[in-house]
Formats: sequence, structure tokens, C-alpha cells
Amino acid sequence: MLSQVYRCGFQPFNQHLLPWVQCTTVSRSHCIQPSVIRHVRSWSNIPFITVPLSRTHGKSFAHRGELKHAKRIVVKLGSAVVTRGDECGLALGRLASIVEQVSVLQNQGREMMLVTSGAVAFGKQRLRHEILLSQSVRQALHSGQNQLKEMILVTNLDFHDEQKRRNLNGTLHELLRMNIVPIVNTNDAVVPPAEPNSDLQGVNVISVKDNDSLAARLAVEMKTDLLIVLSDVEGLFDSPPGSDDAKLIDIFYPGDQQSVTFGTKSRVGMGGMEAKVKAALWALQGGTSVVIANGTHPKVSGHVITDIVEGKKVGTFFSEVKPAGPTVEQQGEMARSGGRMLATLEPEQRAEIIHHLADLLTDQRDEILLANKKDLEEAEGRLAAPLLKRLSLSTSKLNSLAIGLRQIAASSQDSVGRVLRRTRIAKNLELEQVTVPIGVLLVIFESRPDCLPQVAALAIASGNGLLLKGGKEAAHSNRILHLLTQEALSIHGVKEAVQLVNTREEVEDLCRLDKMIDLIIPRGSSQLVRDIQKAAKGIPVMGHSEGICHMYVDSEASVDKVTRLVRDSKCEYPAACNALETLLIHRDLLRTPLFDQIIDMLRVEQVKIHAGPKFASYLTFSPSEVKSLRTEYGDLELCIEVVDNVQDAIDHIHKYGSSHTDVIVTENEDTAEFFLQHVDSACVFWNASTRFADGYRFGLGAEVGISTSRIHARGPVGLEGLLTTKWLLRGKDHVVSDFSEHGSLKYLHENLPVPQRNTN
Repeated sequence: MLSQVYRCGFQPFNQHLLPWVQCTTVSRSHCIQPSVIRHVRSWSNIPFITVPLSRTHGKSFAHRGELKHAKRIVVKLGSAVVTRGDECGLALGRLASIVEQVSVLQNQGREMMLVTSGAVAFGKQRLRHEILLSQSVRQALHSGQNQLKEMILVTNLDFHDEQKRRNLNGTLHELLRMNIVPIVNTNDAVVPPAEPNSDLQGVNVISVKDNDSLAARLAVEMKTDLLIVLSDVEGLFDSPPGSDDAKLIDIFYPGDQQSVTFGTKSRVGMGGMEAKVKAALWALQGGTSVVIANGTHPKVSGHVITDIVEGKKVGTFFSEVKPAGPTVEQQGEMARSGGRMLATLEPEQRAEIIHHLADLLTDQRDEILLANKKDLEEAEGRLAAPLLKRLSLSTSKLNSLAIGLRQIAASSQDSVGRVLRRTRIAKNLELEQVTVPIGVLLVIFESRPDCLPQVAALAIASGNGLLLKGGKEAAHSNRILHLLTQEALSIHGVKEAVQLVNTREEVEDLCRLDKMIDLIIPRGSSQLVRDIQKAAKGIPVMGHSEGICHMYVDSEASVDKVTRLVRDSKCEYPAACNALETLLIHRDLLRTPLFDQIIDMLRVEQVKIHAGPKFASYLTFSPSEVKSLRTEYGDLELCIEVVDNVQDAIDHIHKYGSSHTDVIVTENEDTAEFFLQHVDSACVFWNASTRFADGYRFGLGAEVGISTSRIHARGPVGLEGLLTTKWLLRGKDHVVSDFSEHGSLKYLHENLPVPQRNTN
């Protein structure tokens, strides 16, 4: 097997975008000597980025999240990765992006090695293409000023012969010490000697038959932390990719081979997926973690290597540690099937489940509060005071939760299957539009464990399957609340409809499960919502990214009402998304007793005041001028700005607001109605605190969140917002051709009465 050792540095190529590769080679019977190494140029002056890479080799990583600690990494490039789709040359753009990713990781202080496909990728062409391959690689990856000097051959003997193995090992370690990236380029023109196939019998006996076995052998020999195998498929599937029902395996464990049906080998190259799995398991046995992923997809190949090292859910991760519970994919499937069973229950049965959960919240109060106490003790000193308040549960909170759940149970009596519209299309052909669950909901929430039973009750009432991802700061509370939820579900055999994700799944990875999740609902900070909206790929996200709530104090506002409304809106719970953030004051109120009362109250409540640009211009000694009028403080801080009239206030809200909740305080009914009709927000109030923007306070029982989007659900989203519709058509041998111009039937399209909704 012909091999070549390259090194990477930075030289101008394609507008300075990519590293170059120089070839340093020697005779097959010698290791690289210092006289040869001196031909290798040193790295450029680009500084290294230091990352914590503490790693003791000997045991592979158990979880994807640990891959970021990998110090030494081998990347194997399959034949399909190296070559173009038409098999008529190298995929130079793809190679360039791969080299750039390797360079990024190298600059972080990691030790990188590459195993690339050689002439085997051109086996369908003439032998002369082997020469073109060698030339093309060098032209693509360096400036072209360096020439190939000598050659190095690596075969099975270089691993089995102790002296040769020490030479090879020492050579590679010396190159890595010099910040050089060795690239082993195999060539099937030199056939390795025959030997017994004793693969997987021990870490020193795997046969070097192809690139996969070579990469595994090299990874174990060099005590590598991670082996990345790039091919032309997404990873390992349970059946041949492209076949019906083929599912990508996220994590593969030793002993799972019997659950996989392997297909044919790659369109180019010597090995197929079976060879890759065998090599991967052998490397895993030797203490090296392995990921098999797609290196050819145009949308991901430019960052697939760095994504893997960052621990993102890419390809198939090989692990020796099998979790005690189900994977998140399995949980998604359980939520789907459990939700469908839940939707088929009678409304009274779903209501009974929710009533039972409400009873458990009060009956098991002591156990819940004990778990919450553990969370609070562990969070002390790590979380800010507003977040600690969100995390805390109390007897009164649990009682309020139970009341809210019973409200949800009452409203669930006529939710799923409610007829919204009936139409007689033609004689004996009737159409109905009925409500149905959305499917599987993923609700991601921070700090607030009381969110879990609220959301679970809404999902149960609407017949939806549910995946819950809570913050680790509330782990103990969430665990007991989820167990109680499943206990309530068990009374009608639908325990699996609500799942709590306890694995080390990153939020970004959960947002990629588009085949399992129908709607994502984030509940937490504005940053969390923005991150989820950015990460969600093909899954709708319902929520609000910010809660910049305004209150406009009109010139005809009541002195008695203003301070009460401002205090409640800002100070009652400043961390909430419906807390007041900007107070708009009519200019005629400046330097009046009403204005002084507002300022005095804010000072007593220790609210830090920021001045808007117009407000600051009226004052000789003003508070600090606000940096941005689009700020959600989430604390005892408030921006005050001056406006000329109600229209000016509306214009300000539309320019700087977040369409969450906005309020007018005035005694003039005409002004109030003008404000209510013209402010385009999810919640618009007159003479009421912003804090009323809440599902429980609206009489919805609870909410899954507040939506500021313009889909079917807006504002506090309760039971109704978790339903969609489907159409039911009942006929008697009806065909469309009967309604053609010369057909025997005509469309009637008559509206039929809809069954009255149960409002009890």
C-alpha cells in the first residue's frame, strides 16, 4: 500500500482562503530522518487558539459533548469525498473546505492527521489518472512551488514488524510535535501481503486492507482520541440508505451489528459501510472514539468536521456506554404513539387524567418541595436572584397550579374533534372541518419547574404528544413532577405520551428532529428563544424573542391609577416577559405632581431609571441615557421616554416594541379605543397592568407560552393554540368526473349547522 506524508501550513491559495500541503516522503524501508524533516517548512505566524484539551487516552468518550476535549484527531476522507460526482477528477472545492476545517482545529492546539483515498477512487479510469491525482492534490493544496521529493510505503508489515512500527510511530509523533499535519494517502497499486483475517480479535491484529482499516489502525497506533470517517452517506442506517423506513442511527453500540442490514459498497472505493463499522468498532475497542458522517453534502461539508468536534449531532457516534434509558429519538417515537392514543380517548378520560395530576400536586406537596429545595441549594450562588425566584416552588404556587389544571380539564371537554364547519358538497356528500392535535410538541423551558405540569396538562387536553427539555438547574423538581405526570397518564394507559429528555442532548440537536417534532415552544430568556429560532430546521417555532412591554401615560390619566399600574407592571415580577420595560410619558405631564409621584415611587422601589433621548433633553441632570430603546431589562430597571401624543406613542411602540404587551393609561375613552385599535401587538390593555398577559389570568388555565408571531395562536397560548384541523369527507361512491360540465351532478356547497359547543 503506497502512502505519502504531507504537512499543512498557510500559503496564498485562492485569495488566501486555504492552507497548502507540501509532500515529504522517504523510502519504505526507513523512517523519516532529521535530514529529511528539515525540508518541511514551519507554520506561519498565525497565532494558535488555546482550548482546554485535557484527555488521558485509554477509554473512548461516552458522550458526544465530550468530543470537544479531543486532543488528537484522525480524519479519514473516503473516495467519494475526495472525487467529484462524475468520477472525472478531484472535488477541489470540497477538499479546500476540509483543509480549512483541519487548519482551524490545528490552530486550536489539536493534533490532526488525515487518511485520504488514493488511486482506488479512479479505478474505473485509466492507470494514468493515478499520476493526475497526485498532481491535482498538490496543486489544490499548495502554491505549486514545492516538488515531490521521495516516497514512503506503508503496508501491514509497518504495523506488525516491531521495529518498523516504532519507526512509523516515532516519525508521526515528531511531525505532530512540529505542528505538522501528516496526510496518509493510500494507493492500491501496491498490494499488502496476505495474512489471516483476524480482525477484532485484539487491538494489534486488524488487517490493513482499505482506507477504513488503515485509519482505524493508525488511530489506535497513535492513541488518537477521535476518528472521523467521512463518506457519501449521512452515517450508519439500520437498513440500506434510500430504502423505505431506513433510519439514521445516532449512537451505535458494540453488539448492535445484528440490528443493521448493510447495503452495497460505495460507488467508488474498496470498502462499504460494513467495512467502516468493523474498523470503527475495532478503533473503539482500542480507546478511540469514532464518528461516521457525510463529507459530500454541499450544505454541511464545509463545517462537518468542526461540528463533530464541537459535539453536535452529526452522523453516527460510536460509544461503549449504553444509556440506561431510551434515546431522544426513541422518546420522540414514544411521544408520537402515546399522543395518538391520547387523542383517541374520550374527552372525559383526558379530563380525568388532568384532575388526577392536579390532585397529585397537592397530595405529594412535601415530596415536590423537598426536590425543589435540593435544586435551590445547588443553584445558590450560581443563579441571579430573579432566576432563583423562578426556580422556587411553594405551597401557594402548587395550589395555584392545581386550580389552573382543573380549569384546563374543564375546557378539554370540547376540544379535540370539535366540528368547526359543515358543508353539503352535493347530495349525500358532506364535508366537516374538525379540530385535531398538532402532533408532537417540544417545549424547552428554563428555571421554572411549574411550567412542566402546566404544559403537560395542556398537551393532554389537546391530545398532543410532548417532549419536555428543562434546565439542569431544576433537574430534581422536573424529575418528580414528570413522574407524577406519568402516574396520572397511567390511569388510562398513555404513560408514554409525555417524555422528559434527560440525556445530554443539546437544544440545537433537538431542534433538528424535524421528523419527530411538529412544533417547538421555547419558554425562557429572549436569548434562548432566538437561539432556538435560529437552530430550528424545518420545524415551526411558536414564541416571543423579547418582551419589551410599554405603558403610555396619557395627559388625561388618573393620578390615583398611574402609580399603582406602573408599580405592578414593573416591580411585581421584573424578570417576567410581561413586565414593563419602557414608560412613555405625555410631554404635558413633565414637572407635574403626577410625574413626581411616579419618580418617587420608582425610587422607593429601587428601580434604576434610564432616560430616552427626548426625556434626557428636558433635564439638566438626567439619569444615564439609554443605550437602546429596544432593551428588555428583566430586572428593576426602566426606560422613561417622552412622547407628544397618543399617535407618537403608537409610532414609538411599533418602532421599538416586540409586539408582546402594551398599555395605555387614560380616562379618555376615545383616546383609549384609538390606542387599542391601532397598536399592533399580541396584547393591548387599557388601564390595566402588563402583568395580566398570562394564560392563567386570561382564564385559559395555563399557557405553553406567549406568541408574538402571526400564526393562528397569538398572545398567551392555551388549549386552543395547540390544535389544528383536518377535513372529513363522507360520500357514497362520489367521483369528480360526475361534476364535470357534462356530468350528472352539481356542486351545492350548502352551509350546514354546526353542533353547539359545550361551554359548561
